Formats: sequence, C-alpha cells, structure tokens
Amino acid sequence: MEDQAEKLREMMRKKNIGDKQGKVRDGKKTRIITVTSGKGGVGKTNVSVNMALAYARLGKKVVVMDADLGLANVNVMLNMIPKWNLYHVIRKQKTMREIMVDTEYGISIVAGASGFSKIANLSEEERQNFIEELDTLSSADIIIIDTSAGVSSNVLDFIAAADDAVIITTPEPTAITDAYGIIKIIATEIDSLDMGLKLVVNRVHSVAEAKKVADRMTNIAGQFLNLKVEYLGFIFDDAMVSQAVLRQKPFMVIDPKCRASLCVQHIVGRMEKNDLGANAGIGRMMKRLFSRN
Repeated sequence: MEDQAEKLREMMRKKNIGDKQGKVRDGKKTRIITVTSGKGGVGKTNVSVNMALAYARLGKKVVVMDADLGLANVNVMLNMIPKWNLYHVIRKQKTMREIMVDTEYGISIVAGASGFSKIANLSEEERQNFIEELDTLSSADIIIIDTSAGVSSNVLDFIAAADDAVIITTPEPTAITDAYGIIKIIATEIDSLDMGLKLVVNRVHSVAEAKKVADRMTNIAGQFLNLKVEYLGFIFDDAMVSQAVLRQKPFMVIDPKCRASLCVQHIVGRMEKNDLGANAGIGRMMKRLFSRN
C-alpha cells in the first residue's frame, strides 16, 4: 500500500509541474468546496445544489459531484435520472465527461456511485484512472462535492481534498452534537489541515438562534480542539424549501427572493470574498484525495 501511495504521489507531482507550466490548465484554478454534515436530514444536499445555483448566477461554471457512494440523491432533487454515474467511471466503462450531465439550471452534475464501499478499496489502476478523470473537471470554476452524512473514510477523504469544507448543522441538539463530532474527527484524523473549515446553520427561526448555535460550535472547537471554524452564515426555515423538494426543483429557481434563497446568496457572497491564496485547485484535490489512502 505504501509503494502504491508513493507512486500516486510521484504521478501527482509530475502532473502539478505540468500545471505550473501551463500545459494542463493554463494556470486556471478550480475551487473545490466539500459540503458535509455530522448526521443526515439537515439539508446538506439541498444546500449544495442551491449554492451551486447561486455561484452560477455569478457567472461561474459549476459542477456538483454527488460523492455519496450509497444513497446518492443530487439527481433526485433535480428530477433527473442519469444513465451513468461515478461507478461506471471507476470501472472504466465511461469517462467523467460522458457521465457529467448539464441541467436546465446552468449547472452540471456528476451522479453518485453505488456498488463499492470506499475509495481506499480501489486497485492502483482504478485509482489512476479516477485521478485522470477528475482532472477533466478542471474547466469548471467551482466544484461542489456533496458527501454522505457522517464520518466514513470517504467523507474524510473528500474533506481533506477540498479548498473549503462547509459543515451543515441545524439548531437541533442531535445535529449540533454530531456536527461537533465530525469537526473533532477532522481535527484528529486529517494531517496538515489547511482548508477553510466553515459552518452553516440551516433551518433557523431567527438570527439570534443561528448566532447562539454558531457561537457555541466555534467556541468549543477553538477551546478544546484549537481549531478555527468560520461561521459562514445561516439559512432560514422557509416553507418554500419543502415545496421545492416536493416539486424536485431548487428553491433558488422557484423563488430566488424567498428567505432561504437570499440566505444562500449571502453565504456564497461571503465565500467569494475569501481569497484562494496558495490553494492549487483540482491538482491539490487529487493529491490530497489519494495521499490519505
């Protein structure tokens, strides 16, 4: 396994040199945003999809990758039934470009896979193929990775690979506890934690309620984990969100001026103000993704 990891690191080192010379992406940086949560049912996928739409409204080319390897549902939210998914890419039956689907909303999606338990179980050939296929997404400005809920190795892999990791919670005590749990595991399991770790409080009834949750989370993370978590913003509990889910359309599309839509636009606006700095986009993502396994 160590020899395999070393070969992958060497391959990525050569690829990154090519990037710097402008042979691969001509200096273009792709921002990788992983959206995750400690538990299911907190609106993680809904936030991912609507964040993508908010970025698209800013003129960005956006891809949403459904990285839930068991219960993928990004396509369900958009009332789409893709014929192919990540499983077919990993098994070399299709390319990433072949499975990527353009939507009517100005964003593209990569449907989640099923049929394998974790990336760490891939053979060397499958990993190398996956690396090459991920590289074809580098034409995007933004890649939003919607992970499964919880703290499986796959979730940690995609968090480690990101430029920004956005943790979604709600004011419910169980959601707060589980969100802190994933922050703690991130702090202890991911070496060289250099992505921006951010918090979004979903389904709040007031600004004060959101601030109370955020203050509690950020203070505990700082005090006990010595970890800085940035409070990115909140999303109101909005009846339009439930209507959108039932209609299988993003709430940003149904009503761009509803309270939830305005909140998401504010969150993306704050994300845009954060400079990527030295982050190396998708090349960094691939290197981080596979050096952990």
